[in-house]
Amino acid sequence: MSALIHKFSEISPKAQLGNNVSVGPFTVIEDDVIIGDNVVISSSALIGNGARIGNNVKVFHGAVVSTAPQDLKYAGEPTTLVVGDNTVIREFCSLNRGTTHSNTTIIGSDCLLMAYVHVAHDCNIGNKVILANGVQVAGHVDVHEQAIVGGMTPIHQFGKVGAHSMIGGGFRITKDVPPYTLAGREPLIAEGLNLIGLRRRGFSRETIEALDKSFTILYRRGLNVSDALRAIEAEIPQLPEVAYFVDFIRKSDRGIIRGPK
Repeated sequence: MSALIHKFSEISPKAQLGNNVSVGPFTVIEDDVIIGDNVVISSSALIGNGARIGNNVKVFHGAVVSTAPQDLKYAGEPTTLVVGDNTVIREFCSLNRGTTHSNTTIIGSDCLLMAYVHVAHDCNIGNKVILANGVQVAGHVDVHEQAIVGGMTPIHQFGKVGAHSMIGGGFRITKDVPPYTLAGREPLIAEGLNLIGLRRRGFSRETIEALDKSFTILYRRGLNVSDALRAIEAEIPQLPEVAYFVDFIRKSDRGIIRGPK
């Protein structure tokens, strides 16, 4: 193991550090921690018990990773927080490990968590997700892959944000946001399909057209959600993306955000 450890850091001898790990001054790494290769941890960070950090992760100044959940039912049970490869955790983020509900909080690979992001216990943040400055994620939230959440946005507990959706900054997410959706306004509504994002990510014209028609059936025909889903299944080619769109909405516990009037 080769590592560059600042003399003013405090690292438990029980912690497992991979190759080429860099740790800045005044950082604390507790006992039950596993860190992969080529990880850079800046100054004054805390890597708490239960942290499982992948390769090539960057943790910036003042970040707090894998601390106890803010849940009165939590009684100190050993749980974990997993951070995938290549994820960036910027200044003063606070990431809580899980409770016995799921035993873990998951931050995926290739994510960007900007300054002051909070991710609470038992969340599942998918790969390539971007959470902008000050996003506040309550417990038990799922954010699916390549979603983007704008700055200063809170997400209600048990909420879900679908893949490839984009939510503007400063809004409140109190209901589930369907995949591929561009969402904004107060209260939050689905303003349209995230067309620019889908094109940039290489979605085919056929797929985008099918999703656009699905969005239209859901939000512009005046149908209730159950009837709209049945219409999508009857009228739209069941591409994997369309099937995921329907399945996400059908499984929504909190209900989905409303569409434009």
